[in-house]
Amino acid sequence: MNSSPSSRSSVVVAELGPTNTGKTHRAIERMLEHDTGMIGLPLRLLAREVYDRVTARVGEGRVALMTGEEKRLPPRPDYWICTVEAMPTDRQVDFLAVDEIQLAAHRERGHVFTDRLLHARGLRETWFLGADTMRPVVHGLIPQASVKRATRLSQLRYSGTRSLKSLPPRSAVVAFSADRVYELAESLRRLRGGVAVVLGALSPRTRNAQVAMYQSGEVQYLVATDAIGMGLNLDLHHVAFAALSKFDGAEQRDLLPDELAQIAGRAGRHLNDGSFGTLNTLPELSPRVISAIESHRFPAVRSLIWRNSTLDFSSPEALLDSLSRAPRHHGFIRVERADDFDALKELSNVPAIRDAATDRSMVELLWQVCQIPDFRKGLFGQHVALLRETFLQLSEGDGKLEQAWLSRQVAPLDDVSGDIHTLMDRLAAIRIWTYISHRSSWLHDAEHWQERTRRIEDALGDALHERLVERFVQRAARRSARRFVRAAAQPAASSDSPFAKLGQLLGDVPGADGAMTEEQFVQRVVDATHEAFEVDAAGRISFEAQPLARLVRGKDRRTPQIALAEPEVWTAGARQRLERRLVALARDLVTEAMGGFPAEALTGTGRSAATRGLAYRLAEGLGVISQGEAHEQWRLLDDEARERLRTLGVREGQRFLYVAEALAPQALDRRCMLTALFHQNPPPKGIPREPALAVTDLGGWSARAFGYEVLGPVALRIDIVERLCEMLRQPHGAQRVHSFLQELRLEGGIRKRVLREARRPLRGRSGEKAAAAAGTEGAGGGSRQGGRRGAAGSRRRAPETPGERGGCSVQRLIQPSARPPRAPPARRCVPASRRAGPRC
Repeated sequence: MNSSPSSRSSVVVAELGPTNTGKTHRAIERMLEHDTGMIGLPLRLLAREVYDRVTARVGEGRVALMTGEEKRLPPRPDYWICTVEAMPTDRQVDFLAVDEIQLAAHRERGHVFTDRLLHARGLRETWFLGADTMRPVVHGLIPQASVKRATRLSQLRYSGTRSLKSLPPRSAVVAFSADRVYELAESLRRLRGGVAVVLGALSPRTRNAQVAMYQSGEVQYLVATDAIGMGLNLDLHHVAFAALSKFDGAEQRDLLPDELAQIAGRAGRHLNDGSFGTLNTLPELSPRVISAIESHRFPAVRSLIWRNSTLDFSSPEALLDSLSRAPRHHGFIRVERADDFDALKELSNVPAIRDAATDRSMVELLWQVCQIPDFRKGLFGQHVALLRETFLQLSEGDGKLEQAWLSRQVAPLDDVSGDIHTLMDRLAAIRIWTYISHRSSWLHDAEHWQERTRRIEDALGDALHERLVERFVQRAARRSARRFVRAAAQPAASSDSPFAKLGQLLGDVPGADGAMTEEQFVQRVVDATHEAFEVDAAGRISFEAQPLARLVRGKDRRTPQIALAEPEVWTAGARQRLERRLVALARDLVTEAMGGFPAEALTGTGRSAATRGLAYRLAEGLGVISQGEAHEQWRLLDDEARERLRTLGVREGQRFLYVAEALAPQALDRRCMLTALFHQNPPPKGIPREPALAVTDLGGWSARAFGYEVLGPVALRIDIVERLCEMLRQPHGAQRVHSFLQELRLEGGIRKRVLREARRPLRGRSGEKAAAAAGTEGAGGGSRQGGRRGAAGSRRRAPETPGERGGCSVQRLIQPSARPPRAPPARRCVPASRRAGPRC
């Protein structure tokens, strides 16, 4: 293999430093300044946390989540949040980041991180984040990289040994085995009344629920494995070690100072100082280790774990040889062992498999089967037997797994009874089948198996969370949740709780004695797609026909806030998770109003001032701004920037610069809702469905705020205005204009005044400044002033120059003869029909 790094990226940045330096935060901010991006993270739990943060900024419609267990893929994602192993490296993105790159020295996972260092690049920019110990390696492998040192935002101090009873609130106790975690959690429960538990073996939804319970303050203590050490932003004040050694897959060994620092560094977030220490069952840390952790100084990483990625699939033996190839770079060490390699070595000795794996496609299939993860971590021979049966079925007949065999494997796992250990064993087993179910080409009905395994995994995860709560959280701390445990068949008749009603509708959801638990309902909301929510014109949000929350006024139209319908019935952790999901929904609604325009990606520091200015104005105008506002900045754009905006749907109309989809009916509905919500008044009747309204019907509202433009005594929807102006540009458009205005039911003097207004360039209008402020002004005098100006402007004589917009045919339409008969007095325009528009 050529160990030289790829040069596809124009910029490579390495941000290196201790924990709590804001590295991941800055990478996220930088990613959102690009049109597309991807970030690889070391843990599934951290990936979910970052996903939550990003979707709260830009909505779920633009963000994909990819881990070994969770896949959330919207139709057209711009940003990808992944575990490092799950990064789709064949997908090109402008910005790419890899977090915790010091894991390239990890004896089992290191080769994946090393591969990303060598080959993963963004088209425009690449960031590598990690410990300062990686500085010499980065300089050696990527000499063109700009290496920056990040400094910790707060102090980390050693506080000696403590007993469990003397631990301060917001403490985490760290152990390195599940049994020890449960033992400590039980002790803390007796002493403190409640504790959350986090282990790598928990399902994603169980871990998320436990972390939410802690983060919301529902419990004040956390007991965890070293899984919390990899970048999780927990509200921790103190970290106490319950052990200083762990089994690393090969041997029981003492933790190194930099490993202790990675975990201890979770204490003290942002500007708040943190402390670390040990439980009083352990000796004091040595002064040398304490000094190293407090000063963040550790020996540099000199070598990385590596595995050849240029594989030979001509035969199983050739594949083993290529995987065993020694690195050519002196700074690499070949990976000692990996589960997939060990499985391949075992299976290649099976005669039936050797007979089947005789060509390249079968060897590739064998390698894919060997990469099925062993979540159970039990007897390796048991896992190899499963892989053997899987491959033999796939290599015979129609190349699919037998339905009956799959059912025999999965059915026994569909059982939520038992204690914590039993549920964890079943959960580990079903995760294997969830993984297999996403190999669509291996199954006859992949969607069925994906749904079935996901349902079983979710039910087991919910049951496990409930068991953990029952065991480690005192009931007094959970009393508000008891309202939600209803018998699905017979909910209390007097209850108006949305949860109770949903329990009646969804009684088949597994729970305690047929009831739906709070966690199950919350998870349904968290997992729901955008289409599962109903949002009415007043901003009320319903989920499966039941009221859930409402949008409330934010600082502007683009930042509505969330208010749960019944906040008092949720526990703190559940409330936090619901609000997070609904904030993402609100961002999606704003994006819909803007026609999908990614404003945030165009306002970053890497963009030109003109691009940033236009993007900001388009965002403020929910995808529509006048040509007067846009003209100068549009002129300053270079050709590349203009073309980029055009690919995002930006169109240069006759009177407006607008995002094409922002004038679609659904987008106008969202604009109407957001505007009325911000001004806290209902919109005028007929908006936004009516193409034309009398100005008097606006009731003092600004027409531009709702996507209308005042032309004389009439307010026309902006898409109608653009169509009319485009017709006026045509040399022989008189007949089309005449027919179009007839469709709008605009006749006589009203038509003349509308045409005169439409023919005047918007940049020359004296009322433009008032119209530009439509998104920020309230209903009242400003809009009335604009209406008066429009009416005054309509009395101006129409230009008679043939070269002006519309040509001679338009002049004849406005002035049919040189000596027209005396016109009757103008009548006030009133709406003849809400569907037909105003008519005189």
